[in-house]
Amino acid sequence: MPVLRVAVSVVVALVCAPTSTNLAQPAPTRPNQIKPVPFTSVHLTDRFWLPRIETNRRVTIPFAFAQCEKTGRLDHFVRAAKVLRGEPVANLDPPGYPFDDTDIYKVIEGASYSLSVHPDPQLEGYVDGLIEKIAAAQEPDGYLYTTRTINPKAPHPWAGPERWVLEKVDSHELYNLGHLYEAAVAHYQATGKRTLLDVALKTADLLVRTFGPGKRAIWPGHQITEMGLVKLYRVTGEQKYLDLAKFMLDVRGPDGDQGAGREYNQSHVPVVEQAEAVGHAVRATYMYSSMADVAALTGDQAYLDASDRIWDSVVSRKLYVTGGIGATGRGEAFGGPYELPNMSAYNETCAAIGNDYWNHRLFLLHGDAKYIDVMERTLYNGLISGVSLDGQAFFYPNPLESAGQHQRSPWFGVACCPSNVTRFLASVPGYVYAVRDNEIYVNLYAAGRGELALPAGGRVTLTQTTDYPWDGAIRIRVDQVGQVDQVGQVGEFAVNLRIPGWARDEPVPSDLYRFLDRIDTPVTVSVNGTRADVVLERGYVHIRRAWRAGDVMDLHLPMPVRRVVANDHVASDRGRVALQRGPIVFAAEWPDNPGGVRNRVLKDRAALESHFESTLLGGVQVVTGSALARAFDSDGTIATVEQPFKAIPYFAWANRGRGEMAVWIARTEEAARATPRPTLATTATVTASPSRRLTIFINDGEEPASSDDPTLYFDWWPTKGTTEWVELALAASSRVSEVEVYWFDDTGRGQVRVPAAWRVLYQSGDAWLPVRLRGPGPLRRDKSEMPDTYGVEKDRYNRVQFAPVQTTALRLEVRLQPTFSAGLQEWRVR
Repeated sequence: MPVLRVAVSVVVALVCAPTSTNLAQPAPTRPNQIKPVPFTSVHLTDRFWLPRIETNRRVTIPFAFAQCEKTGRLDHFVRAAKVLRGEPVANLDPPGYPFDDTDIYKVIEGASYSLSVHPDPQLEGYVDGLIEKIAAAQEPDGYLYTTRTINPKAPHPWAGPERWVLEKVDSHELYNLGHLYEAAVAHYQATGKRTLLDVALKTADLLVRTFGPGKRAIWPGHQITEMGLVKLYRVTGEQKYLDLAKFMLDVRGPDGDQGAGREYNQSHVPVVEQAEAVGHAVRATYMYSSMADVAALTGDQAYLDASDRIWDSVVSRKLYVTGGIGATGRGEAFGGPYELPNMSAYNETCAAIGNDYWNHRLFLLHGDAKYIDVMERTLYNGLISGVSLDGQAFFYPNPLESAGQHQRSPWFGVACCPSNVTRFLASVPGYVYAVRDNEIYVNLYAAGRGELALPAGGRVTLTQTTDYPWDGAIRIRVDQVGQVDQVGQVGEFAVNLRIPGWARDEPVPSDLYRFLDRIDTPVTVSVNGTRADVVLERGYVHIRRAWRAGDVMDLHLPMPVRRVVANDHVASDRGRVALQRGPIVFAAEWPDNPGGVRNRVLKDRAALESHFESTLLGGVQVVTGSALARAFDSDGTIATVEQPFKAIPYFAWANRGRGEMAVWIARTEEAARATPRPTLATTATVTASPSRRLTIFINDGEEPASSDDPTLYFDWWPTKGTTEWVELALAASSRVSEVEVYWFDDTGRGQVRVPAAWRVLYQSGDAWLPVRLRGPGPLRRDKSEMPDTYGVEKDRYNRVQFAPVQTTALRLEVRLQPTFSAGLQEWRVR
């Protein structure tokens, strides 16, 4: 692969050697610091990651660029440039969201990573054109924020009367720059061109002139600027960028400014005093990552201690079994301790990416495999679930249970997740290895070749042969020791092989989850066929010896199907079990389990086996066995039938259409949701006036926990103040005399409230007639548009009784409050 080797050598030269572009010497590293091996030096050949990286390169990156053009994100820069040149602009409306600019920056970053290992003149030329447009939108002093530049006088919630004044209220002026810095460094390292880097440095110098000790104090409303400034420091060696990153962290807190003092953006207390992960999960992990960066570069113990405390709060009380974080959609935030709902789990894809950034940085600080254990769990499960197998559809939240309401989307109005996926997947090989002095850390297992430069001197090439994550047999061959391929060349160094927590009966480094059973087959390690003792040091087997080209290490990680149970404090998972094999967490999905998933009971003693299905979902391992299916009969009793059971990797769910899915399967009959018995309502067909929500949950027979239960509901949001309708077409003409409605109301987190009024109508021929209400006095047909006798109470069913009617359909007419929408949890008919 001569072209690939040339690309690699160029990148190594740009990162490690003095540049010829008038940049300062790249920043030095602290003594004895662990350094990642660049992804450009790791060439994967496996059947798991390589196809995904190729799909990202060939499909997702071009698709994301096309979406950025189609949705007007690129046009923001074009319009801003025209304003700066004094040219007429037909549309002076600010962008829909102030962070739209970052989607282009993130996809440029992903494209740059791709160019580093796969030269593509057409893609490089396209990126060059984008950079020209970005540079043209930059104001003379370096300011770059199209939302404000397009029309600085326009009233806008994210562009105040002056620059920066609304930053803490989420103007995203600084956030956008953080993603610009990361893209600029990636592009410079990939191509050697300074075009985007010069734009980034001009903005960074503006920040340095404006903010800092003795100047204005500021911190980003949405963190990542700090991470970006650290990257500028690493590539330029300019201390001022690191100093500003630390300053922005140091001054963060309840300073009295508008927007400050909130857990939502982690400004409730100074960062070094924080001990628990709270607030918006993406903001949080980006901040925690930058704290780890600063701790690594400055040795600041207070930053390190705070980061360790926060990390412990996550892995002990706030981490999903899939590695996802951010339990609640209220603020896209961490929930309370052990608050880990399944169907309403938010688990934003961006938060999974931030979680991996953070854990990898903590590994580089501590050299402990427990951080890679968390990173791997997230990577193989809750992160790649965010993109479809074809690379063209995406999840924003990643729930652990579904009744069919979840489906990936080709794009979003807030499109942070798709663009984030493009940049992360392209960089996955960079998480495989790390080095320190004359030590090598093998953190992830994937077939391929790694070209490693040891900080203490010398080069080593390792080749992995494995079918991981489907198989735990891993062979690592030393193909080069020294500067040339030569059998007999000797070099003394240490190799640290990570033994994953799941292979050591430890799903996560806490008591949040545990395996029900123990592995009978031990982990084995051998060198050149001679068995080595498996003695762990911080989760690694440490092998130090004089290595020769041709030496072979064999690692065997047993991969039986394991049952996982949660700490009893996790109410959502009591009486339930999850399945894991190797690093992969499994889910039961509707196409493989006819008759339902959420009604299944998987007994602890039920035999389970696993095999690979090459034609299913691109080729995946599956888990099979038998389970009990529970369903209500028409008389109200529950029937239990044994049926085949099958589970697929969680990351692959929702690639075959909508339907039921569950990661946590009932292990007791009490925990299973028996299929509701057939009723007039559950057997009817439901339709409604236009809405973005599925109507099937209006009559699914499930009992809501409360009016604000966020799992299975219907609403008309964002429509407000109108009269809407919902209809039940009964399975047959029936005599009915009562309806009960349980209203949806998300007060405190949304814009849906109980309605202003409503009424019931029944179908008579082609006409819809109002029912005759029962109540004190004679029966009366209500002829008013909306009677006031219909209940609108929260957290209960609102019953309406009326004179019996023979009909084939019922309708609710619902008048929304003037400034709110409305919705239903459940509709029952008798």
